[in-house]
Amino acid sequence: QVQLVESGGGLVQAGGSLRLSCAASGRTFSSSAMGWFRQAPGKEREFVAAISRRNRNTQYGDSVKGRFAISRDNAKNTVYLQMNSLLPEDTAVYYCAAHVDGSYFGTTAFTSDYDYWGQGTQVTVSS
Repeated sequence: QVQLVESGGGLVQAGGSLRLSCAASGRTFSSSAMGWFRQAPGKEREFVAAISRRNRNTQYGDSVKGRFAISRDNAKNTVYLQMNSLLPEDTAVYYCAAHVDGSYFGTTAFTSDYDYWGQGTQVTVSS
């Protein structure tokens, strides 16, 4: 069982930055590809970023490329999402997710691949 707890959300003006954190419990973090997703009201959950278990591969959604950066610290069981040049359309609840698979060394953008999800943290970008 993996528990994920996001933090770092809040209200920021357009053009500003936020850094989200996701702390994972359990001993499977280092065996997990990690991802960030977001969901705005009335919209489907959208892939934001993913990182492989050994921090070697990253993947980003088209809408955040060049603005967001995902990273992880396996010693701290934590994954981060640095968000820069924020836009009002980035407003959403952001979710952290874990794909637990000791034999998988890549990334995935598919929600169905993820086994565990956090409760989410709200990010609001004002214009």
